[in-house]
Amino acid sequence: MKYKTLRSIVRFIMNIIADVEVIGLDKLPEGNLMLASNHLGRLDTAVLLYAIDREDIIMAVAEKYKDHPLFGAIGRTVDAVWLNRFEADFSALREILARMQKGGLMVIAPEGTRSKTEALQEGKMGVAFLASKSGYPVMPVALTGTEDRGVVENLKKFRRSKIKAVAGDLFYVEVPKGRGREEAMRNATDEIMCRIAAKLPEGYRGFYKDFPRVKELTGKDS
Repeated sequence: MKYKTLRSIVRFIMNIIADVEVIGLDKLPEGNLMLASNHLGRLDTAVLLYAIDREDIIMAVAEKYKDHPLFGAIGRTVDAVWLNRFEADFSALREILARMQKGGLMVIAPEGTRSKTEALQEGKMGVAFLASKSGYPVMPVALTGTEDRGVVENLKKFRRSKIKAVAGDLFYVEVPKGRGREEAMRNATDEIMCRIAAKLPEGYRGFYKDFPRVKELTGKDS
């Protein structure tokens, strides 16, 4: 299946089951870019494909979806890197980085897995590593309304889900080599997650709700 065909199918389905509001994602800049979003539910990937009008996508997808009728098809169409999310998958990270060095739009969820609490989980450091190694700028994206529970409930009642995707400003991640690198990587990860959190309603901020950086970004620092 060609990417344009897949995107047309995704957009058709999403327009039936959801009312999708996209802010800042519909006019992505050209060139190399990393898009980092929170991960609420199975529709997250579909929402991003709905909103992104680029074909040079680099995407990591959990191995368990390889044979899934929808998400497996999406993964194969975008030539996804199949990722083992239950361990440090260095092979997948190397493949992702190799693809990023050739250029494109990297789409990834720093949390690594869907949130069971329907709010932000602590981010994993793989995204900061990829951003710093590749030199790609990061665009934080906040998704709401894609929670599996809510989507399923709406489908049962023949209601369209209200879904929103809000993009923040581009920024660069720099992680120095040598002593203190791991701490710098953690700080860079927190910065990415705080920028996502700042674009989310308070109830979705989870692990990062009390971070001073979030309050600073939202203008609510005390």
